[in-house]
Amino acid sequence: MTKAMTPRSRKVRVLATLGPASNSPEMIERLFEAGADAFRINMSHGDQDSKIPVIKAIRGLEKRLGRPTTILADLQGPKLRVGKFAEGSAMLAAGHEFTLDRNPEPGDATRVELPHREIFEAIEEGARLLLDDGKLVLRVVSHGHDWITTRVEVGGKLSNSKGLNVPDVVLPMAALTDKDRSDLAFAIDQGADWIALSFVQRPEDLAEARKLIGGRAALLAKIEKPSAVARLEEIVEMCDGVMVARGDLGVELPPESVPPLQKRIVEVARRMGRPVIVATQMLESMITAPTPTRAEVSDVATAVYDGADAIMLSAESAAGDFPVESVAMMNSIADSVERDPAHGDRVHFTVTRPDPTTADAIAEAAKSISATVSATAIVCFTSSGSTARRIARERPAVPILVLTPSLETARRLGLLWGVHAVHTKDVGSFEEMVAKSKRMALRHNIAEAGDRMVVCAGVPFGTPGATNVVHVVRLLGDELRGRD
Repeated sequence: MTKAMTPRSRKVRVLATLGPASNSPEMIERLFEAGADAFRINMSHGDQDSKIPVIKAIRGLEKRLGRPTTILADLQGPKLRVGKFAEGSAMLAAGHEFTLDRNPEPGDATRVELPHREIFEAIEEGARLLLDDGKLVLRVVSHGHDWITTRVEVGGKLSNSKGLNVPDVVLPMAALTDKDRSDLAFAIDQGADWIALSFVQRPEDLAEARKLIGGRAALLAKIEKPSAVARLEEIVEMCDGVMVARGDLGVELPPESVPPLQKRIVEVARRMGRPVIVATQMLESMITAPTPTRAEVSDVATAVYDGADAIMLSAESAAGDFPVESVAMMNSIADSVERDPAHGDRVHFTVTRPDPTTADAIAEAAKSISATVSATAIVCFTSSGSTARRIARERPAVPILVLTPSLETARRLGLLWGVHAVHTKDVGSFEEMVAKSKRMALRHNIAEAGDRMVVCAGVPFGTPGATNVVHVVRLLGDELRGRD
């Protein structure tokens, strides 16, 4: 890649979901130009073959623009659904009993099939069952090995195959279904950079996905279950990044509990040095309207003020009437928030203390030095991306220019706060490190003559995880913009 691109002026990343409204090469490029830094491919919709031209379009865009571009493949996870009704639906009356059982015969207003034996094994008296995204609420009265009798607390119309949530118990279900395993293998073969795992309930759920990925992509855990929240720090420790998946969280938990929980997840992920994405319904009204509500604008702004690494669009960019406008709006909101003089202070409400390692000490020092000497940027050399993640955790006030010989690493860093990753040849000496830092900063319009930069690297060069050098350089007017 030889063509240089000016970095985004903002540090938070924008993740856009692709779908029927946006999966053509022309639309993908328009979304990128509007502000999308990374693209989410939802494996819940469409078959695998339909994803191949979309991935090729993203990689084609990457090649034309000379900027590593990130692809996140989001696995569907197990979907819990009730069976079918004799008349297609039934009215469940509040206060009445309703039974879920293993009988495959069509249901009525008194019963319906529940084709998930794991629920019968784990259910407890008093537990809630939420149907159709929480519109109907059942409370378990009694249960056996193939039946669950409930009392309807919130009634309404229940149709065929509606979804079911079980928020009060941990279900003995694997996070990966057969479909997920097939989709994961497909996504890895197609070169996806991140794999998002749905329905995570406990740290152990990540083990199989990690093994199947085999280091060929980064693993992201979607936090969407109360049971995951209960073991949040363990889950964050086991993955490479997390998503605040507010859709199911808002179904399984009281709506008013989601905002403080969002802040807690963001805080834990930042403290532990994992990129964190805030997702779901951020600009929901823009699915059908050209402008968002003021409440939605405030919601996006809150995530930016909290220091989230990325903010995500779902149906707004995938299936809505205004995909480009929704990306442009999210870009505009983020830009506006980050120009607020109070933004820097608010981002640092979360205290991210370094671990007692040389690499963490260097990252903390780089942020402090950059502020003290009024540096224009921090430049880091990395092969694995760990140095970039450590520096980004500090949320410095200046851009982070990451130079890496690994294209895979450069792509994965597309979800990291403040990072502009460049795929380039490695360096072999201290002098070469300094010279390349200057050339690449000039070429990518991150710094200009007279500016200072803070450079981080590891000596000996090419050794992963050996960050032990921090150096301040000044760009002179006669610096060369040579080829790399």
